Amino acid sequence: MRLLAAFVLCAAAAAGAPCITATCTEWVTLAGGPARSLIYRTYGLDAPNPQITRALVMVHGAGRDAENYFRTALAAAFLAGALDDTVVIAPRFASNAAGCRDTLAPNEVSWSCNGDSWRSGGASASNDKLTSFDLTDQILHKLASRENFPNLKAIVVAGHSAGGQYVNRYEMANQVHDTLGIPITYVVSNPSSYAYLDATRPSPDAAGFHQFNDSRNCTTFDSWPYGLEGRTGGYTTKESDDQLKKQLAARPTTYLLGEIDILPLGGFDGSCPAMAQGPTRLARGQAFGKYVNQKFGARHTVTVVPLCGHNARCMFTSEAALPLLFPK
Repeated sequence: MRLLAAFVLCAAAAAGAPCITATCTEWVTLAGGPARSLIYRTYGLDAPNPQITRALVMVHGAGRDAENYFRTALAAAFLAGALDDTVVIAPRFASNAAGCRDTLAPNEVSWSCNGDSWRSGGASASNDKLTSFDLTDQILHKLASRENFPNLKAIVVAGHSAGGQYVNRYEMANQVHDTLGIPITYVVSNPSSYAYLDATRPSPDAAGFHQFNDSRNCTTFDSWPYGLEGRTGGYTTKESDDQLKKQLAARPTTYLLGEIDILPLGGFDGSCPAMAQGPTRLARGQAFGKYVNQKFGARHTVTVVPLCGHNARCMFTSEAALPLLFPK
């Protein structure tokens, strides 16, 4: 009975209603195949759909729980009244490498398990010619098809926690932003760290920025993905430091931060290069927003969500988040 209901819902999606169950998935082929990755989505990406005017790509956290993030994005779309005209997508960066035990289908890409690789455009654990940013590139290329989505006017790429790290690095590095002909905005929510563009870091009183003065004891403070040094593999090695700086400053971004995301919980990064960016996730996000605006001429926005901690559902279903995720 459950399978029948799921079939009916997904059949309805093809006919114009959104698919809103955990079976609403499809495969995205990478590099011409056979490599592929799974995505959850409310509408198919390979069929004409003129009713769609917006797209939301929601990147999961370190738990690789794309299904849960799909539910969160659906809840946000429902509250915004956007289910009918927005395609909601949640890619899954599955892994069975180095301690992760996700069950993978034939030819499904295994991304890195933990650490920073998948969050910063690193190579796949099963195919070193593929990077984690390639998957979002391919999703955006599909969305940009005027044959399938002739009325698409806005794409939002958002992520929380480890997904926020992914979106911070993807925003500065991706090579499709200026090629699709559709405006893309980015929502970076509660990551543990950011990719700084030079060797300055927030001053202890958070009033400004200073040359980091403890590099002897924290030798990796400016190494990728905390800074731009040492990018020896992955997607970002295709670009110079200057190009990454220019792209980061130019692309429209909001740092969506929880007012009470001030505790070392939920995979908080307490390493020395992360602590050099601030004592809490909230402080790090506020500092980074100020940093890119003051030092690099960006016009990024910092939005603090009242009464939210490190919780994606609280963040993305808040009144502050809905107009960011579903722009008019």
